[in-house]
Amino acid sequence: MKRRDFFKLSAISILASRLSVYAQPFLFEPDTEQIRDSKIIKPKRLKEKSRIGIIAPASFITKEDFEKIEQNLASLGLIAIPSRNLFKRFGYLGGNDVERVEDIHEMFARKDIDGIMCARGGYGTPRILRLIDYELIRKNPKVFIGYSDITALLIAIFIKTGLVTFHGAVGISSFNDFTKKYFIDVLMEGKDFVEMESLPEEKNEEVSSIEGIFQINSGRAEGRLIGGNLSLLVNLIGTEFDFNLDEKIFFIEEVGEEPYRIDRMLTQLINSRKLEKCRAIILGKFSNCEVKKENPSFRESLNLREVLIDRLGSLSIPVIYGLSFGHIKNKFTLPIGITSMIDVDRVKFALVESSVV
Repeated sequence: MKRRDFFKLSAISILASRLSVYAQPFLFEPDTEQIRDSKIIKPKRLKEKSRIGIIAPASFITKEDFEKIEQNLASLGLIAIPSRNLFKRFGYLGGNDVERVEDIHEMFARKDIDGIMCARGGYGTPRILRLIDYELIRKNPKVFIGYSDITALLIAIFIKTGLVTFHGAVGISSFNDFTKKYFIDVLMEGKDFVEMESLPEEKNEEVSSIEGIFQINSGRAEGRLIGGNLSLLVNLIGTEFDFNLDEKIFFIEEVGEEPYRIDRMLTQLINSRKLEKCRAIILGKFSNCEVKKENPSFRESLNLREVLIDRLGSLSIPVIYGLSFGHIKNKFTLPIGITSMIDVDRVKFALVESSVV
C-alpha cells in the first residue's frame, strides 16, 4: 500500500473536520518538513547474527529465563549476550541500582553489541533514571527495546538523547509469528510503511479486560509516536524526564489496575493539560483491569470501558481501544519518535517512516 492511499477522506469527513471548532490541524500525508528538521537519532538496523545485549534494569531473571531468551532471539537469527550483572538480585530488583546502570552503560559502550533488549519488566527503572550517562547513549545509538516498567527508560532515553527507542517484546515474551513479523519489519528490514494487523486475543492465553476493538472518538491523525505503560508515564510527570504530547500520537497500555485507578491516572494527564494538543490516542489491550471480584475497592464501580469513554470521550481527537500491544502475546513494535498515522473509522494504524538506518 502506498502512503498516500492510507487515508482516503470523503468530502463529508473533510467538511466535518472544518466545521469542528476544536479540530486539530490533522495532516494526512507524512510531514516531511517535520522529519527533515528533527533532531531524532535513528539506530542502525539489526541483521542476522547481530549481537543483542540482554539487561535486567527492572526485576531479576533466572538462568532458565536466559535460556528462553537465547531461544527467542535465535528464532530471529540473533545472538543473545548477557550483561555482566544480569543474574544479580537485590530483593525484587535485578541487582542494586549501580549494578543495573553499569549494565546499561556496558551494553551501549561495547562496540561488539548491536542492540539492547530488556529481559523483562517488573519494577525498578524509575530508580535509576538520574544515574544514567545519557551522553554515552547519545554517542553510541543502538536499538533499545522493552515494555511495561521499561517505559520509564524508553521515555527518558528519548527525551534526553533523541534516540528512537522501541516499545515491544522483552526477552522472556512469547515470540509468536505476529510478534516476530513486526520485530523484523521495524527493526531488521527497516520498512518505511508498516501497517498493524490487530488480532483478537487467544482464549485462555490472554486476559484482556475488554474484548475486541472499539472506537471512542472517530477521526484520522498523523504525528510522532510516544507512550507506553500508563502507570509509568504518569509517574514521570513533574520530573526532568517529563514528556510533551503536543502534535503527538499517544499510545497507552496497562495491566492489573482497577478502573478507578485508571480513572485517576487519566485524570492526571487531563489536569496536567498534556492532552490539549495531542493529535490522537491509541490504547492497547488493557489486561486484568476490571473490578476485583473479591474485596472490591468500592461497592459500586464503573467498568474499564465506561472509564475510558468518560475520561477520553470528551476530547476532540481520535481515540481507539484494543490495538495489538500491551501485556498480551501479539505485540506490535512501536518506535517512540517515529511518524505514524491512525484512522479510527477504518481501524487502521501504520508507521509511515523507517525507524532505523
